[in-house]
Amino acid sequence: MGLGRGQSPLLMALVPLLTCLQTGMSLEHISYVPQLSSATLGGRLTQSTFTLEQPRGQFSHPSISDSDAIWLVVAHSNATQKFTAPQKVEDTPVPADFPQGGYYLTLRASRALYPGGQPSNQLWVLRVGNDTRCSPRTRGCNHPLPGPGPYRVKFLVMSDRGPMAETEWSSETRLQQAEVLQAAPGPHTAGTVVIIAILSVLLAILLAALLTLLIFTWYDTCGSTPISGPGELVFMRKYDTHHMSRPSAVGAS
Repeated sequence: MGLGRGQSPLLMALVPLLTCLQTGMSLEHISYVPQLSSATLGGRLTQSTFTLEQPRGQFSHPSISDSDAIWLVVAHSNATQKFTAPQKVEDTPVPADFPQGGYYLTLRASRALYPGGQPSNQLWVLRVGNDTRCSPRTRGCNHPLPGPGPYRVKFLVMSDRGPMAETEWSSETRLQQAEVLQAAPGPHTAGTVVIIAILSVLLAILLAALLTLLIFTWYDTCGSTPISGPGELVFMRKYDTHHMSRPSAVGAS
């Protein structure tokens, strides 16, 4: 901005101050890219969560104090360009704003939770979307993610005066999707229909034969005419055979 000879010395003195204020409004850049956890970790990606490596030792800059809040910004991949850091904690978007705004802040922490120099054999991760108990309208709620994504994340440092520093955006992360049962190919499906039809016909024939057998058995047992009824008289004739007759009496001598 150029100054003419007629401008006051007060305005000339304010120029450096305005320049300083404009410079202070820009966020400090932290050259760190959030990364997914190791591929061998169980539950690294699910249908509503994903797991990040903790950004340990990334917030040791002197301008960041232990009382500053470190937020994780979760955004749809196509909403990163329109992200605007909130100026106050009260203005931080919540998960309920995600469908319309395209991003929200969660997993508030401090740099004391992300120290450097820890042993490498310990597992330090952040599971995004892992809290099913909090309300999506609660500030900082780590609510399950609403869909497969893709998502991108970054860390944002905020003090009482507003945003202080930010990391780079991560690469795209896509969640797992439920597998949909696919219909079998056409020829195989036609063959299956023919087999089912044949089996149905055979089953119908078997049932008909069984029903016929049951009817025939019932008719033979309960429906036949008896030889003699209850009121009939049965006459029997006595037959004497010759060989069963008593021998004739022998005369006395």
